[in-house]
Amino acid sequence: MSRNTYNDVPPDILDNEEDDDSVAVESGSDVEFDLEANPDSVQRGTEVIRRFWTTLPNAPGVYRMFDAKGDVLYVGKAKSLKNRVGSYARGQAHSNRIARMIAETSSMEFVTTATETEALLLEANLIKQLKPRYNVLLRDDKSLPYILLTAEHAAPQLVKHRGARKRKGDYYGPFASVWAVNRTINALQRAFLLRSCNDSYFENRTRPCLLFQIKRCSGPCTHEISSEEYASLVSEARAFLSGKSNAVKQRITEEMQQAAEELEFERAARCRDRLAALSAIQGVQGINTQSVEEADVFALDEQAGQFCVEVFFFRNWQNWGNRAYFPKADKSMTPDEVLGSFLAQFYDDKPAPRVILLSHEIEDAELMAAALSTRSETRVEIHAPQRGERRQLIEYVLRNAKEALGRRLADTASQQKLLISLGQAFGMSKAPKRVEVYDNSHIMGTNAVGAMVVAGANGFMKQHYRTFNMKSEDLKPGDDYGMMREMLQRRFARLVKEEPRGGTRGGNGQEAGNDAEPGFDDAFPAWPDLVLIDGGKGQLEAARQALAEVGVGEDDVALVGIAKGRDRDAGRETFFKVGQPPFKLPPRDPALYFVQRLRDEAHRFAIGSHRAKRKREMVKNPLDEIAGIGPTRKRALLHHFGTVKAIQRAALEDLMKAPGVNAATARAVYDFFHERG
Repeated sequence: MSRNTYNDVPPDILDNEEDDDSVAVESGSDVEFDLEANPDSVQRGTEVIRRFWTTLPNAPGVYRMFDAKGDVLYVGKAKSLKNRVGSYARGQAHSNRIARMIAETSSMEFVTTATETEALLLEANLIKQLKPRYNVLLRDDKSLPYILLTAEHAAPQLVKHRGARKRKGDYYGPFASVWAVNRTINALQRAFLLRSCNDSYFENRTRPCLLFQIKRCSGPCTHEISSEEYASLVSEARAFLSGKSNAVKQRITEEMQQAAEELEFERAARCRDRLAALSAIQGVQGINTQSVEEADVFALDEQAGQFCVEVFFFRNWQNWGNRAYFPKADKSMTPDEVLGSFLAQFYDDKPAPRVILLSHEIEDAELMAAALSTRSETRVEIHAPQRGERRQLIEYVLRNAKEALGRRLADTASQQKLLISLGQAFGMSKAPKRVEVYDNSHIMGTNAVGAMVVAGANGFMKQHYRTFNMKSEDLKPGDDYGMMREMLQRRFARLVKEEPRGGTRGGNGQEAGNDAEPGFDDAFPAWPDLVLIDGGKGQLEAARQALAEVGVGEDDVALVGIAKGRDRDAGRETFFKVGQPPFKLPPRDPALYFVQRLRDEAHRFAIGSHRAKRKREMVKNPLDEIAGIGPTRKRALLHHFGTVKAIQRAALEDLMKAPGVNAATARAVYDFFHERG
């Protein structure tokens, strides 16, 4: 592929006709740009596009449109770049959404590819990275969990996995949630008695752990089971997860009967328990299907201008859970356009199953199937079934999509009412769109952590949560005021630098207009309208000083302190605002309950972050602090010497004799421990 940026090309007259398959899939917000106030803007945008069009090749590729500030407006792919871009430059027969996009375009960039399939994959990757304003955006793109059966150890490990597939082994999934993975792993442990501990824990065991005692591990760490027998269990687990469940259950049944005939009742009981665990895995299914061995099922529903895509995952004739996604898309887009763009982004970082079932026909189904087949190195089929059991399955998934979107709309409406009541309770001129709550947690000043939680019309916005490790050298242990001051200074100093107060900017880095609909992420501002401080008058004054020092005035952000009531009882809170006497809210005021929820969430998040930091400090290995000592060398040193104390006492010559440790590394380890005394 090649990358080209075209600038200052002489204009020309368009004479090429657009291909039949070159209809773009745009999406965007109708805010920010007023066509009526800028009647010549479309013409100017068209002239810009024409200048780029003249030198474009009749080759597949990806194009990007930029506005005057350099922000990406849209990313699209084309079978022929010249024909596709030419369709924008005609300046007629465009929808209002596309007209707005053209009007804002001031520059373009292009990447030519060898095939249209390659262009499709690159387009999906760029959309996820750049989050253009006029594309369909997969807002919740967190990676899905898998089950990993490792292959890098003599005694393979059964664990949950999320992220890049760097470890050697067999991956099974995806699962819809971590809860589904944990439930399945627990049952697999009872069925196959495979270890779940990490390698360092495994290597240092001298007696079996608790999992062996409760019959969820066969104890390979202390040789309670032979290597051959453990390998047989691994083989059975791999066969079961690969779809050969009936054969595995038949073998275990035969072993149970044989043990009973030989009067080995303990072995027969273990086989019975394993069969029960396997039955539990197969029995806890929301849907039982006879025609789908391996498939992902997608159904899209649209209500009130919002979209929901429900996904069900089927592997080995088993339902491995479902998940609802709420992509950002323009209200004027058709369901098949939204679903097609969503699908490309969904599989950008995960392998596709052999079959993908859809509730709507998508335009580029064959191209999408070819792209996914190329990536997964196995044939992938995409269908929109119209009859039979598969259509019934689609209807079931579609019903779940409707219910999920209905719940989201109801929650958004309720949350909006709470925000309105909150603004009224604190004397704000309008309902806050973004509320930030700050709290800190520590034990006698140690492992101090500050926490920020964020709420909006969609509820708690966990992707915007932040933690702050206290860095100030002047901070005294246990100084809650100092911690609050440092936390707010760092937060708002960065906000002032990256997001000037002159305009409201969306959560994806895009401007959001005042008329954007509440509940959409692109209308979610980076600046809070209301800041709640978990503390009384002293905490509030520390927060006010911190904001003033970075140039944030009292008119920019509403600041409220929350002091706990007598005996720390909920409902007796006292509220503090700068320049006003303390006040309370009526006992049964919905705004009071909402504030309590916000404060409790901040408290939960702060304590959780503090505990996680404290746990890391407790298990911290001194070897982690030595530059050049990675996991491999650390493992080699521990295997050779046994403990960190033995490494600390070792002479330089002894360190150099450890496998995989060169002279420079040995010197670094020796100097580290001896310089520390």
